[in-house]
Order: sequence, then C-alpha cells, then structure tokens
Amino acid sequence: MDNPVVQSKLKSQNNVSAPDTNPRIRIDGESTRMSILRSARRRLCEGGYAQLNVRDIARDAGVNHALIGYHFGGKQQLVLAVLDDANKQLLERQSRMYNDTASASQKWQQACEFYEDDLQSGFVRLLMELMGASFTDEALRSEFLPRLLAWHELVEAAVSDFIQDSDLKLPVSARAISAWIRWFWTGMEASMAPGITEEQGHQREALAAVAVLLRTVESRTRTKTAPARRRKS
Repeated sequence: MDNPVVQSKLKSQNNVSAPDTNPRIRIDGESTRMSILRSARRRLCEGGYAQLNVRDIARDAGVNHALIGYHFGGKQQLVLAVLDDANKQLLERQSRMYNDTASASQKWQQACEFYEDDLQSGFVRLLMELMGASFTDEALRSEFLPRLLAWHELVEAAVSDFIQDSDLKLPVSARAISAWIRWFWTGMEASMAPGITEEQGHQREALAAVAVLLRTVESRTRTKTAPARRRKS
C-alpha cells in the first residue's frame, strides 16, 4: 500500500519551481535598471542632489519605486551607480587618448573638447553635485572620493609616461605636475557648473593658454633636438 506521507513529499518536491533562467526576464531586468539610471541622472543634473527623490525617479522611469530598492538598495547607492556608469566610459575614453601617439598639446586640445562634451552631457554637473553633497555626508564622501581620485591616478600615470618617454629631467615630480593638472580641471568644473560665465571667469581662455604654452615648449624642444646644418666650406 502506498504511503500517503511519502506521496505528499514527492508531490511537493515535483512542484518546486526551478530557478528561472528565461533570458527575456534577465533582459527586462537590465532594461529596468538602465531606465532608472537614466532617470536618476536626468533628475540629478536638472534638480540637484538635495532635491533627488526616488519616487520622482521611479515615476520618470515608469517603474514602481520599490524596484529602485531592489536594483540599487537606496538613493545613495543609486547616485553612485549613476556616477560609476558614466565614470567607466569616460575613464576609458581618457585612457585611450593618453595612450595615443599625439603630442602633449594635441592631447590637451582633445581633453578640452572632451570637457565641452562632458559639460553638455551633464557629467560635470553630476560630479559637482556629488562632490558638494559629500561635504556633509560622510558615508557618501567615503564612496565618492575613490571615484574622484581615479581621475587623478589616470592623469598621474599619463604624466609619468610622458616624462619618461620624452626623457625629460625636471626639478619637480610627476605627482606634483599631475596635481596641478587635475586640480586645475576641478577648479574649472567647480566654476563653470554653477554658471560662472567666460566673461566672469575666463575659463576657456585659460584652457587655450595652456595649449599655447605646450605648443611653445614643443617647438623649442624640436629646435634643440634638430640636427645642426653643416656649413659649406
């Protein structure tokens, strides 16, 4: 005679749902995540960190606000994910530029063009909003600073490579030069993000002046290294 207890156990085991491996569900989940990221970035750049609200983000993204907690855990983790999404692409872009064989002045000019793109895309505003928020939010600051300093590390590596490849003998370190460059850019970003105009701050004039100085140095370096012409006897 069949044991009803055993039959019940077998039936319950057979009814256990297998893990859902449907690729469509995974794709939909990623689509939802990206919609939330886009909405959060737009809200952050338009209204600022202080006004950021997960319910507004969810409404813009067309999803239930509970999905923000599911995908990101909360507001702070969400804004860091927004920064990470942008940072990864832009750091890779900068790295490709630094690894190019162009001259220092050409790379500086390219960096200036990238900066204009980043102003238009809202990335500079995003960075400055999170920097400002991190002043009074220790938890956010501990997460934000390593992401900011990743740019400094990239610039320092590029400066070190340039000095070594150019066989330059300088009285200052690559670390100091890279600090000049990065804090110069940070100052530019901090002045332009709130709307200080060119007439007030002369930021683009300063950027162009650096390119002129670099071209001047490159021109003098080429002159010194060019082989001297032999005089006719």
